[in-house]
Amino acid sequence: MKSDEKENIRRCSVEVTLDVIGGKWKGVILFHLINGEIRLNQFLRLMPGLTQRMLTRQLRELEADGVIHREVYKEVPPKVEYSLTEFGKSLVPIILMMRDWGNQYRIQIEQ
Repeated sequence: MKSDEKENIRRCSVEVTLDVIGGKWKGVILFHLINGEIRLNQFLRLMPGLTQRMLTRQLRELEADGVIHREVYKEVPPKVEYSLTEFGKSLVPIILMMRDWGNQYRIQIEQ
């Protein structure tokens, strides 16, 4: 086991989870992947305000954490799709609960 992996074990589990899914865009990216594969340009259309550079960074981090899979098809022009891994699918209930909480919060602050 690597020393950084040992350090993660000692940290708070919520902190470790937020390291993986935290930030402005990762949760939204995961939410959109719940229904299946998505291409890079589809993400950019679904999330106005997200730059391609930031999207690429977030996707790489999620891929490095084993949460998403990047599939490159040998076509011209190149086709790349992103999907949840089996491990990433374990986050679906959490992401859906975040969506539900956000809906409840929105209602509460509008009253």
